[in-house]
Amino acid sequence: MSSVSTIGQALNGIVPVMCVTLAGIACMLAEAFRRRGERMPIGGLGLVGLAGAGASAVLLWGRRAGCLGVAEADDFGLFVQLVLVGIGVLTIVFSSDAVEREGLPAGEYYALTMFALAGMMLMAVATDLLVIFLALEVFSLALYAMTGLRRRVYASAEGAFKYFILGGFSSAFFLYGVAFAFGLSGSTHLDRLAAHVQAHAPAGGLLLLVAMGLLLAGFAFKVAAVPFHMWTPDAYESAPTVVTGFMSTAVKAAAFAAFIRVFLHALGPLRADWLPVVWVLAICTMILGSVVGVVQVNLKRMLAYSSIAHGGYLLVALASGDEVGRAAILFYLVVYAVTNVGAFAVIALLDSREAPMQTLDDYRGLWHRSPFMSGMLAVFLLSLGGFPPFAGFVAKWYVFTAAVRADQYALAIVGVLTSVVSVFFYLRIIVMMYMTDKAAEAAPAALPRVPKPAAAALWLSVAALLYLGVLPTRVVEIAARAVASVL
Repeated sequence: MSSVSTIGQALNGIVPVMCVTLAGIACMLAEAFRRRGERMPIGGLGLVGLAGAGASAVLLWGRRAGCLGVAEADDFGLFVQLVLVGIGVLTIVFSSDAVEREGLPAGEYYALTMFALAGMMLMAVATDLLVIFLALEVFSLALYAMTGLRRRVYASAEGAFKYFILGGFSSAFFLYGVAFAFGLSGSTHLDRLAAHVQAHAPAGGLLLLVAMGLLLAGFAFKVAAVPFHMWTPDAYESAPTVVTGFMSTAVKAAAFAAFIRVFLHALGPLRADWLPVVWVLAICTMILGSVVGVVQVNLKRMLAYSSIAHGGYLLVALASGDEVGRAAILFYLVVYAVTNVGAFAVIALLDSREAPMQTLDDYRGLWHRSPFMSGMLAVFLLSLGGFPPFAGFVAKWYVFTAAVRADQYALAIVGVLTSVVSVFFYLRIIVMMYMTDKAAEAAPAALPRVPKPAAAALWLSVAALLYLGVLPTRVVEIAARAVASVL
């Protein structure tokens, strides 16, 4: 019994990951036993696993449970895991109708979603570079498959192939960075790497800078930072819409969690070396995402460039490096997750083969046909644009405040200006929906029915955005305490 108890204690740190993994396996088995044409609530198995993961993350809060020395469920990792659980729950609730309408294989879809989440949750608590790499590959492989899940659609296969090829290059960069880090410090554990960097930072060293650069390139690809963003528009446009909403938010949460652990903790003494690079990445990412997004006519591509710009805002908070900036990253991830998943959910719920809702023109006069959905989409777009009283305004305010406090005035100015530019393409959609003549512009095709669980989730998302926009202090304090546990 004592040996069993010891093993159990050694695995405490990955209990949330295990819950999600088991849910993924259950989804696979359910699909295997499902008879042809039989309707089975496979998504419910995923919700059960996510409920277990969320409950175990709450119970582990404040305990710093470890796992074999390669993962540690500190408050920072658990905070990110709870964000990922929330993204997973919203994704599954919004997926039930869209999966059936698009003809996606339900068992494969939900299983891949669970396995992707398991990899992301492991990445959030990993304290070893090799485990971070393995977690990155687990969720990346699942996302490659999910992007090409519409097997009969050529564009879907093309987008998945591009994503796979470019993802392979980024993984190679990251793995080479791990190899150089191991060669220098003799370990891939972040604490030992931090001790080596602390001892040798004054003297510097070319190989140490090479390792830092390669690791930075690997992370920059995952957060879609310029010039590593090329995969984003094609992958977002070609993937099923529910998949696009999932990967646009969950990948950023997991990648920035590892980004913080590696660069603010292990490579913190080299801040003077990596800060100028992150500074340039943030500037370029914000500018390209906002400017190129203005000329897009496909809504998913427009939101893809919006996602790139929001990655730039998160890099601004990372570059500030102080307590406000670190807490701003976690708060921004929460707000962005709710907002972007909600926006893509509206697109997925409206889209159908009979009445596709992909381009801006498709949204002309939408409020005449669906006041509820047009209202929901307007709220999410206003939050993305940073309009009060929605949480997007507060999230950007914290990011830019952190930049000013850290004397990064150029980042704050560029961030504000690009945010103003991005307002144009968010408002353009709202104008299409509300300021178009009904008789002349409204499309005649009927819109799909919105399931009650999805409608309830949309209302809950809007309520969360209003709460975080009016009373953000409590969540910001929790985020500050969480990020302090890892630094």
